[in-house]
Amino acid sequence: MSVILAGRLPASVEPLRTGWSRTIAMCVVELQKLRHDRTELYTRAIQPALWLLIFGETFTRIRLIPTEGIPYLDYLAPGIIAQSAMFISIFYGIQIIWDRDAGILTKLLVTPTPRAALVAGKAFAAGVKAVIQAVVVLLIAALLGVGMTWNPVRLLGMAAAVVLGAAFFSCLSVTIAGIVLTRDRLMGIGQAITMPLFFASNALYPIAVMPGWLQAISAVNPLTYQVDALRALLLGTPGHLGLDFLVLVIAAATGITAASLLLPRLAR
Repeated sequence: MSVILAGRLPASVEPLRTGWSRTIAMCVVELQKLRHDRTELYTRAIQPALWLLIFGETFTRIRLIPTEGIPYLDYLAPGIIAQSAMFISIFYGIQIIWDRDAGILTKLLVTPTPRAALVAGKAFAAGVKAVIQAVVVLLIAALLGVGMTWNPVRLLGMAAAVVLGAAFFSCLSVTIAGIVLTRDRLMGIGQAITMPLFFASNALYPIAVMPGWLQAISAVNPLTYQVDALRALLLGTPGHLGLDFLVLVIAAATGITAASLLLPRLAR
């Protein structure tokens, strides 16, 4: 008690505080790159806008997909938020490879900063970028007349779901980078898995209409739980928020752990 009153943290707490502060520092460093070039945010807004304007409007008219009594455009909007977050994050490993080629990664690894803090900082920076992208999608959806909530508590929940999902996919990208070691291979694998992950989720259609084998894949796809959480939060549809966030937290933690273990291999 006297140690705490003296303003010093117990020895068991100090590493947690240090790791957390360095995670935040890495996150801030990553986000500062946006000050020099905001082009990425603008260009990445084009794809979700096209999905909502073209795919969403078209399928709303033809009414082929069962959407539990809500307009298809409303049903689609949370899925596009999750998709845009995944697309921002899934190639994050390329930045790690650029850092390695520039000698930055080696310098970071010889500092006292824990590897998990390095990865988590980059992962949550991807999450913040994804939240900015989600706000853009929300505004586009509002202009198209999508009936989503503007309850601040639910919007905070949406931001948490987006950050956790983006953290997982960015760590998946860093993990792949630690295995394949080159930009070209990472680009090829990233392009090969993004659309299967997207289509093997409930972003575009309910799980009930999928064939059995695709339902099994969807059940282990973190994107499915992210979309389910976003729909429940933004549209008020029945959901499983406890399960959704549990899966997202476990996925993000597993991703950070795996990427941290492979980071030294990438720096060799």
